[in-house]
Amino acid sequence: MSDALGISIIIPTLNEAQGLGRVLEHLNTIRDKKFTKEIIVVDGGSHDRTVEIASQHNCTIVRSKAGRATQMNKGAEMAQGDILYFLHADTYPPKKFDHLILKAVHDGFEAGCFRMRFDTKNPILRFFAWLSRVNHTLCRGGDQSLFITKTQFRNHHGFDEKYLIYEDSEFIQRIYKNLNFKVLPQNVITSARKYRQKGWMKVQFHFGMIHLKNFMGAPPNELYSYYKKHLLN
Repeated sequence: MSDALGISIIIPTLNEAQGLGRVLEHLNTIRDKKFTKEIIVVDGGSHDRTVEIASQHNCTIVRSKAGRATQMNKGAEMAQGDILYFLHADTYPPKKFDHLILKAVHDGFEAGCFRMRFDTKNPILRFFAWLSRVNHTLCRGGDQSLFITKTQFRNHHGFDEKYLIYEDSEFIQRIYKNLNFKVLPQNVITSARKYRQKGWMKVQFHFGMIHLKNFMGAPPNELYSYYKKHLLN
């Protein structure tokens, strides 16, 4: 692994005060500062203590218009690292995540993710998380985190800001067409909070419908309208 390579962690936030502090503390505990150069929290206008909490940890805070695609693009634009690591505010990477990412890049994989586990013993959600080991676009999502070299991020024109949801999946689908995507065997642990709040069957059904609508060619605004109607409130 080259010492010249550096990782920038980019976390989009919007009212994430409940769990952000624990994630940032986890990152600052396990990251190797030799390789992980910075943590960038890109806030989309939180009304809670998200920004205050972020300021208490070793990270850079960036203000942005709301929208995860917009926020992540802004973080990428400001990032100093050669490798961008996009992480949700409720997801915990494994130990030595930065070493594992750098080794993958060194081995020729310019983009990839980790497998995922939910923080629940629900057998259905555990099964869906188990599918994250399958290297296919149908099994990809932002909850698994995403690493990509800055060069390839620019080559693929970043996240499509027309997508207010599904931006991770849409971007990863483009990556799969051009790069050898690596699924690392270690797990990130991500929160099942939406499933707890809405019910796992309801959430899984509607996310499945969003996948289907996208496959059938639905535009970004239609995907968001469906999400807003069935899962946002």
